[in-house]
Amino acid sequence: MFESFQRTISEHLDRPSYHEDFRRHYESGIRFLKKLERGQNFKERGFPSWEAFAVGEWNRALSLIEEKREIYAGQFQKAAELGILERRLRVVQFPVTPYVQWELFVLRLRVELGDNIRVMDARKISDIEVDRLVPEVVILGDEVMYEVVYDDDGNAAGANRIADQGVIEETSAGFDVLYRRGEDFTEFFDREIAPLDPPMVVR
Repeated sequence: MFESFQRTISEHLDRPSYHEDFRRHYESGIRFLKKLERGQNFKERGFPSWEAFAVGEWNRALSLIEEKREIYAGQFQKAAELGILERRLRVVQFPVTPYVQWELFVLRLRVELGDNIRVMDARKISDIEVDRLVPEVVILGDEVMYEVVYDDDGNAAGANRIADQGVIEETSAGFDVLYRRGEDFTEFFDREIAPLDPPMVVR
């Protein structure tokens, strides 16, 4: 699974170029978006909830997530108007990292608003990840795919753009297999995340 993805040729885009290219293709008549998230530690500077989380203010971080409600609702409304089916699969390692614990509270709001998110326990794909982890990837229809990249400190650093139709098709099929194997978000959250104590954040 994802074999051709590892061998394909891509074009690196910095963050502004990635966002511009993404928007152009997103509004071009695509019918679906698939997002596979694998990393366990990222930084989301500029997101007030993450900023509070990063300094150990857990309760404030959770309360600030609500600020995203209208923004997320608007995104889902736009997707509906464009006829785009969006699906996301979040891979989670155990023990759960502080970042992922926080992020799943954010994703809970997205699910509440209608996002189609499932969760994959990383232990259940160990057979697939013998040589390498599954890719951090966003697929827009049949025409373009992005390997999202980060710098060594966990900051978003753009994406590698892939346009090879065969690679997109194979990666999209791999996503579908894992998505079907994934667990309902709410069931996972209630069992694995809700009971956790506030995370210890190392500044």
